[in-house]
Amino acid sequence: MKADYKNWMPKGMVATTAGIMAFFLVLSIIFTAMPVSGPVKRILVPLLWVITLVCVIVTVWMYLMYRAFSYNGKRQMSKQIIEGVAAYVKIPDGGKGLDVGCGSGALTIASAKKNPAASMTGIDRWGKEYASFNKKLCESNSAAEGVNNTSFMQGDAVKLPFADETFDLVTSNYVYHNIPSKDRQAILLETLRTLKKGGTFAIHDIMSRAKYGDMDAFVKKLKSMGYEDVQLIDTTKGMFMSGFEACWMGLSGSALLTGRK
Repeated sequence: MKADYKNWMPKGMVATTAGIMAFFLVLSIIFTAMPVSGPVKRILVPLLWVITLVCVIVTVWMYLMYRAFSYNGKRQMSKQIIEGVAAYVKIPDGGKGLDVGCGSGALTIASAKKNPAASMTGIDRWGKEYASFNKKLCESNSAAEGVNNTSFMQGDAVKLPFADETFDLVTSNYVYHNIPSKDRQAILLETLRTLKKGGTFAIHDIMSRAKYGDMDAFVKKLKSMGYEDVQLIDTTKGMFMSGFEACWMGLSGSALLTGRK
């Protein structure tokens, strides 16, 4: 049995967009070929072709994203990022780690493999936009990787079902930017709330100013709260991806926030 971590650009989303593109393409051709004239056609036909062109661009972009993220493709960006974040994961023997927004279990499992004497819990709400990601898939992937120090549960990153200082490590990858919020720094603090004194964190996301506000100020805030070795590492300059990839993929601002409580 082989692990199936799916794709961060779900195949269903690509297929749906391609279907919409095909619909508007057919519609554009039909209206262009209709033997009628008038102001309605003069407005409608160009509009339909513009919509079709936009759909083509979006479909091609999504397909290229799908190829780049695929675990079976040549680029394997998802795998590179997961392994890169997991490299920062350190849990003491007998300790516990939490992966927020575990998706298909990739980072949870990678972290568990790196820390076999500790345990990892993956939590996710598994929303309908990622319908193929679920608890059963995570457990199946864990079994396929021969990992037995993981567990998975459903929950909300905005309000985690754990007491303060429960875990020796908290980690996450590309999760919080997907959560509708005016204050994603508050979501980060909610995650860090569950971290034990002396515990470490490694959180990777699109931490642009537009999505997170001033993260340099947030780093200073964490340090003033007693957190140590806090770093905000840009991952778009060759660490996980090139600047060009980050730009065309819409991942500009990707950064890894690490440190110790």
